Amino acid sequence: MPGAARGPVDRLRALCLALPEVEERVSHGEPTWFAGSGRRARVFVMLSDHHHDDRLGFWCAAPGGAQGRLVAEAPDRYFRPPYVGHRGWLGVYLDGPAPDWARIEDLVADAHALVGPGG
Repeated sequence: MPGAARGPVDRLRALCLALPEVEERVSHGEPTWFAGSGRRARVFVMLSDHHHDDRLGFWCAAPGGAQGRLVAEAPDRYFRPPYVGHRGWLGVYLDGPAPDWARIEDLVADAHALVGPGG
């Protein structure tokens, strides 16, 4: 699998930056990916390396109902993140069981579509 030797943060970064009109900035001390341009740019994915028990993961915008379904289906892979979980955002662990990179790619693309240009 291409990129398998890269660390999870590098893989996540590559997925985010491959999408149109994406910029990476540090927000709240973490790499964060914004979709859109200028003042209209909005966060769609944020790394989460210090908010919950020293776990490595990320938070992303998610379609309605996805958070509840995925957390119930696989709580070892997904969680309700603090601060934005009440808005339906999804937390995804990158340090638990082998991350499902195909699913992560879909989640990142969905998050971008929800808040990015035209979202």
